[in-house]
Amino acid sequence: MNGTGRKASTTEVQIGPMRLTQDPIQVLLIFAKEDNQSDGFWWACDRAGYRCNIARTPESALECFLDKHQEIIVIDHRNSRYFDAEDICRSIRATKPSEHTVILAVVPRTSADQEETSVLPLLNAGFDRQFMENSSITACYNELVQIEHGEVRSQFKLRACNAVFTALDHCQEAIEITSEDHVIQYVNPAFERMMGYHKGELIGKELTELPKSDKNCADLLDTINTFIKKGKEWQGVYYARRKSGDSIQQHVKITPVIGQGGKIRHFVSLKRLHCTNENNKQLYKSHRDEKYTEDNSQSESHSFKCKNRRKDSTDVKSITSQTSDAPSLQTRRYSSMARIHSMTIEAPITKVINIINAAQENSPITVAEALDRVLEILRTTELYSPQLGTKDEDPHTSDLVGGLMTDGLRRLSGNEYVFSKNMNLSHSHLSVPNTINDVPPCITQLLDNEESWDFNIFELEAVTNKRPLVYLGLKVFARFGVSEFLNCSEATLRAWLQVIEANYHSSNSYHNSTHAADVLHATAFFLGKERVKGSLDHLDEVAALIAATIHDVDHPGRTNSFLCNAGSELAVLYNDTAVLESHHTALAFQLTTKESKCNIFKNIDRNHYRTLRQAIIDMVLATEMTKHFEHVNKFVNSINKPMASEETSLHSEGSDCECTANIKNFPDNQTLIKRMMIKCADVANPCRPLELCIEWAGRISEEYFAQTDEEKRQGLPVVMPVFDRNTCSIPKSQISFIDYFITDMFDAWDAFAHLPVLMQHLANNYKHWKTLDELKCKSLRLPPENNN
Repeated sequence: MNGTGRKASTTEVQIGPMRLTQDPIQVLLIFAKEDNQSDGFWWACDRAGYRCNIARTPESALECFLDKHQEIIVIDHRNSRYFDAEDICRSIRATKPSEHTVILAVVPRTSADQEETSVLPLLNAGFDRQFMENSSITACYNELVQIEHGEVRSQFKLRACNAVFTALDHCQEAIEITSEDHVIQYVNPAFERMMGYHKGELIGKELTELPKSDKNCADLLDTINTFIKKGKEWQGVYYARRKSGDSIQQHVKITPVIGQGGKIRHFVSLKRLHCTNENNKQLYKSHRDEKYTEDNSQSESHSFKCKNRRKDSTDVKSITSQTSDAPSLQTRRYSSMARIHSMTIEAPITKVINIINAAQENSPITVAEALDRVLEILRTTELYSPQLGTKDEDPHTSDLVGGLMTDGLRRLSGNEYVFSKNMNLSHSHLSVPNTINDVPPCITQLLDNEESWDFNIFELEAVTNKRPLVYLGLKVFARFGVSEFLNCSEATLRAWLQVIEANYHSSNSYHNSTHAADVLHATAFFLGKERVKGSLDHLDEVAALIAATIHDVDHPGRTNSFLCNAGSELAVLYNDTAVLESHHTALAFQLTTKESKCNIFKNIDRNHYRTLRQAIIDMVLATEMTKHFEHVNKFVNSINKPMASEETSLHSEGSDCECTANIKNFPDNQTLIKRMMIKCADVANPCRPLELCIEWAGRISEEYFAQTDEEKRQGLPVVMPVFDRNTCSIPKSQISFIDYFITDMFDAWDAFAHLPVLMQHLANNYKHWKTLDELKCKSLRLPPENNN
C-alpha cells in the first residue's frame, strides 16, 4: 500500500565542499495488521511529507524494499504470532541496499513494575534503534524527524562518499590515506600499480612496517614528520621501495586533515613518478606485468606487416574486457564533456574529444568504456612515443633511445663544449670539373650505376678523395632538372655543392659528406619509385634533394644530448630543442645566400622561394629523432590505412592512379610523405647490401665511441654508456636499432613505395647481426678462424 500524503520536497545537504540534494524520505511500515500504531506512523509520514509504503508479510516487505530502497523501515516487534520481526530485519540487512537504511523496531510498552529489557538483541539482529509503543501521531512524527536529521542525514552523506571514492579510484595520481598514527587506511589502484602491492597487503599496516629505500637523505623522514605534525603540508621528492625491491623516485605531497577536536585525524599523500628514464621503465614494467597480464593485444592487420617487436599496445577488444562500474563511467563522461564544452577556443584535438564524447552518449557500455580509454590516451602529453617495455630494458635499446630521442639530461657543466663553426668556403685540392661532361672517367663509370639501390658510395668516396657529394649531386640534380626548376646555371649549382660539402667535417667517421651523399642517393632512389613520383610535385622533388644534401651540414660528430649537457653555444641558441637540425638548416641557408655565385635561389620568385624554403626546413627538422614515432604513426594513419582501403575498392581496376591523385589533393599528406622519405633515407644503412651495412655500422659506432670518450674526459653525463669501445657489442646495438626504429618505419614505407630489394637486405642484415650476437661476437664480423 502506498502513501499519498502532502507533496514531498527535496533537501539540500552540505558535506565538505560538496553540495548534495536529498530526495524526499521514503518509509516502509511492516505491520501484519492495521492498528492505531501503524496508523500513527502513516499519518506522521503524511505530516512530514515522507513517501510511505506498508507491507503485511515478510515476502512483500523484502520485495518492496528491493524495489524502493527506503531510508527508514519500521517493523512491528510487539507480537511474534504473525511474523518474526528479527528474521525480517536480518533478511533485509542481507541485501546491499540496506547498508544506508535505518531500521526501527516497535516494541511493547513495559509496565512500571517491569524491568526494561536490553536493546542488544535488537542491535545484533540488525535494528538501529527501538521505539516504545505509542500511537500518538506527534510521537511518531517526532521519532521519524529525529531519525531523518540524525542517522538518515549521516547515511546520506556517507553514501555521497562513494562518488569521492570513485574519483579516487580513477585518479591517475597514486593516493594513500593514513591515520594520525600512520596506519594505512586507503590506497587507490594507481598506488597499487605504482608500488606493486595489492591493497589487501597494505591496509591496516603501519608505514614503518614497509621496506624503505636507502636512497633518501638520512634526515628526510624527520623533516617530513616535523612539517606534517604541525599541520603543515609537505611537498618534495622522495624515494620509495616497490614490492619488487626497486627504488623509484616520487614527487610527493602530504596534507594533514584536521578532524574532531581540531586534531589531525588523517594524512593524505599524493604521489606521482618523478620524471626519469629509470622511473619510466619501472612504471611501464609495472603497468605491463600487473595490469595487462591477461590482455595480450593483437596488432591490427594492415596491408603491410607490423612487426611490433617492442611496443605494448592495447586494442579495443582488450579494453572492453576490463570491467568497470557503469555509474562511475557516466560520472566521468559527463564531467569530461562539461570541461570540454566550457572551452571557447577549440583546437583540432578538442574537436576530436568532443566527437568521441558525443559518440559515448548512446553507445553500449563496452564501447563507451573503450572510448573512455581512448580519451585518457588522447589527453596524455606524449601521444606518439611508446614507453619501453620489458624487452626494451636491454641497455643498448635504452641508451639508443636516451641518446637519440632526448635532448640530454639538461645538466650544464663548467666544461663547455666549444662548437667550431666551419665556415670554410674555399675548395680542396681536388679540382672540380667545369661541366658534368668533364668528370674523370673513373668517377663517370661509377656514377653510371647511381640509380641502383646497390650503388657503392664508399667507392665514390675513395675515388673523389672524400668529396662524393659534389659529383653525385651534379649527376642527381641534372637527372631531376633542379637547375631548370631553380633557373640557375650549372656553375652556380656546382659552386653551391662545393660550399655545402666543404662545411661537412671529413674528420667525422659517420656524419660527413659521404653520409650526406648516401642520403641524397637514397632520396633520389625513392623519388624514382612510381607511387612517390605520382604523389609529389616538381617543387617537392627539388626540396627533397636539397634537404638531403644539407641535412647534416657542419655536424660536429656529437649528438644533441651531448651538446645540451655540455652547454654548447648552439644548445643555448636553440633552447636545447632540435639543436643540430635547426643549425643545419640555418647554416645551409646562410651559406647559400652569402655569395651570389653559389646562391641557387637567386632567380626564383619570392613565393616559390618561401614555399621551397619551408619544405626544406620541414624535412630537415623531421630527421630529428625525438618525434620519430609521431612522424611514423601519422604516416601510417594518414597514408597507409586510407590507401589500403582505396586499393581494395579499386583492385578490380588494377590502377593506383586515383590513390596518388587523392594524395596530391591534400598538401598535408604530401608533407607526411616527404618527411617519411627523408627519415628513411637518413637511416637506410640497415637496408643497404650487407658489406655497405657493415661499414656504416662500424662508422656510427666509432663516432659514438668517440663521444663517450669525450664525455668521460670532460666529466659530462655519458648519455649512451653501452657505446664504450672496450665493452660494446656492435651486433647488439644494431639489433636494438633495427628493432626499435627501423622495422616498423620501413614496413610502412615499403607498403607505400614498394621496396622489396630493401626489405630483403634488411632481413639479411638482421640475420647477420643476430648470428654474431648468438655467437657472443661483439665486432662487425666473425674472426677469420670462424669463417669456415
